[in-house]
Amino acid sequence: MGERVTNLLLEWMGQLDYLAIFVLMAAESSIFPVPSELVMIPAGYLVSTQKLTWSGSILASSLGSIAGSLGSYYLAMWLGRPFIVRFGRYLFITEKHLQQTETFFARHGEISIFTGRFFPVVRHLISMPAGVGRMRLPPFLFYTLIGATLWNIILLILGFVIGENQAWVKQNTHWVVVAAALFALLLIGGYLAWQKRRG
Repeated sequence: MGERVTNLLLEWMGQLDYLAIFVLMAAESSIFPVPSELVMIPAGYLVSTQKLTWSGSILASSLGSIAGSLGSYYLAMWLGRPFIVRFGRYLFITEKHLQQTETFFARHGEISIFTGRFFPVVRHLISMPAGVGRMRLPPFLFYTLIGATLWNIILLILGFVIGENQAWVKQNTHWVVVAAALFALLLIGGYLAWQKRRG
């Protein structure tokens, strides 16, 4: 489903450029099942060919992630959980996935907006429990920006390194996501250890 939606959007837009990255990452952070790895890893390859730039790709993806996350945040805030549960199947949202995300949010608090960016399913829906719970907007935007930007950069680097082997990526998407998530968690662990030593 996610790959099909991504391909349909790309066909509509014509090519993967900065506008396409913005639209696709906005969709990925909202209610549409667009896997970020199918957007940012090919973008990383285009950076390696100099058809795109690092700064442009990071800016477009981060702004897209924020736009999509804000859409989900306000949608959940205005419509409420009962509406989402009832009509979620028409918006590619299952009650099981929503429950998993709510549990993750309840367990980890505001920081879950940041850490949730590195986990499948949770990444896609993490803005909704924040909206239902009416989380304050400034920390929501801050954690969304930091988490989304870090995740997007990791995928860009993977695409840059993998280069022309994009077919391999499609065949091994699951392992690529696992590797990227582990790398991100190592970075987070290193940062927290550094902060603890400073304290």
